[in-house]
Amino acid sequence: MTHIARFCIFFVLLTQATSVFAGSAKVYVWRNEQGVLVFSDSPKPGAEEVEVNDPNTIKSSIDTSILDIKPKKIDNTYQVEIIQPEDNATIRDNTGSAYVSGRIKPVFKRGLKIQLYLDDEPYEKPQTHSMFVLRNIDRGEHQIKMALINDKGKVIATSPSVTFYMHRVSVNKAN
Repeated sequence: MTHIARFCIFFVLLTQATSVFAGSAKVYVWRNEQGVLVFSDSPKPGAEEVEVNDPNTIKSSIDTSILDIKPKKIDNTYQVEIIQPEDNATIRDNTGSAYVSGRIKPVFKRGLKIQLYLDDEPYEKPQTHSMFVLRNIDRGEHQIKMALINDKGKVIATSPSVTFYMHRVSVNKAN
């Protein structure tokens, strides 16, 4: 590499570096034994101090004050809803079976469980998913709701009650 190329590269690096330290550091220049210009922040005998102008500051034309750069707080407020069956739905099944499906918002995390309530009584044990199958449900009107339970057993969210009607064919015979 020629001395001129080295000088140009070093000068570019130096001008970039001096803009960072311009307010607090002095810059000195001298020629080494090979005749190459050397820039440094520490003086040496025979070195000359370089006058450093105020750094160029470029301001962005984009208004960043409207940007939300604060870290997002994770919302642990859960919502539970029953999406199947719909409220006031009639289920026609002679075996008395009904499928119940729920939705958890924002996210169903590990360690959480769902307890299904049928007519205000717990239906089986809490489970780790929000789909249930009700078996041998009597004819008539029933209410269901879901409760989200954390890993300590505390109810942290409850769905609104949903009413459904089980329709089973009568076993009575007419004479």
